[in-house]
Amino acid sequence: MTQSNSTVKIYDFYPSFASFKTEILDGLRKPQKEIHAKFFYDKLGSELFEEITMLDEYYPTRTEIFILEQYKKEIASMVGIDSILIEFGSGSSKKIRILLDELPDLTAYMPIDISKEYLEESTEILAHHFPNLPIVAVCADYTELLHLPDIKHAARQVAFFPGSTIGNFEPLAAQKFLRRVSRTLKKGDGMIIGVDLKKDPSVLHAAYNDAKGITAEFNSNLLRRINRELNADFILDNFRHHAFYNKEFGRIEMHLISLTDQTVRVANENISFTKGETIHTENSYKYSIMEFQDMVRNNGFFPEKVWIDPNNLFGVFYLGVSHNSCV
Repeated sequence: MTQSNSTVKIYDFYPSFASFKTEILDGLRKPQKEIHAKFFYDKLGSELFEEITMLDEYYPTRTEIFILEQYKKEIASMVGIDSILIEFGSGSSKKIRILLDELPDLTAYMPIDISKEYLEESTEILAHHFPNLPIVAVCADYTELLHLPDIKHAARQVAFFPGSTIGNFEPLAAQKFLRRVSRTLKKGDGMIIGVDLKKDPSVLHAAYNDAKGITAEFNSNLLRRINRELNADFILDNFRHHAFYNKEFGRIEMHLISLTDQTVRVANENISFTKGETIHTENSYKYSIMEFQDMVRNNGFFPEKVWIDPNNLFGVFYLGVSHNSCV
């Protein structure tokens, strides 16, 4: 554990190099090559994603921020006083500030993010803006985290999972994640979660294929990271970003398409590509309100409240912890 100032503590559970190497190679050996979306977020990847959130085409961030701003007092009242607010995938912590302004009696804020450098920077900024708020930061892969640092003297805990990141999980994995989070909480605790709603596919296509090419750069940065960390020799110009809406599965898919037959060396292993073969890098599932509410039931939560924008693009849900027999 490190301590950067009197109000910030940082726990480092960052996945080991061996774990990163194993997951990357396992994914690239599959018939449909894949890289888990969590590996987007090295420092440059996190910065590129922040650029994406400000693009005209990318509606989710500004829409979710609109909802949080519009209903922040109501949401804060559901969090309550003397609570711990736990954020999964905190990134720049931009959205949490909206709620922190309304929660002066918070016991602690616990941001969890896989990018340690980015986590350190964002917590230092938050500590400056909220000098009396205890911040217990955790560098970890929150999809695998089983236990959280113990913070005593809190009335309750509320998880915060914005950005529709739940859509990056396969549906069964999303249910498993919800059950895992519910086990870290107790009855009476809750979860605030952002969900991208189903909509016209043309809106989705534009959001993931922006005119400036920032999303394409974000996608290809995965290869740059593998080159750096696993001594690989991907030629980035030999791959092209491709994102499309898969109506059958109700999801956006992001891929990197090989533009030629080629062999790439990754961690002393040869990985062969044929022209047109892809690396599947991300899914982003879209849900209707009813679909998502049905999913959380029997997975440790029950839908208590939902706030949506006037255009029905995005929903912010408050989930209560149920701890029913199916968990």
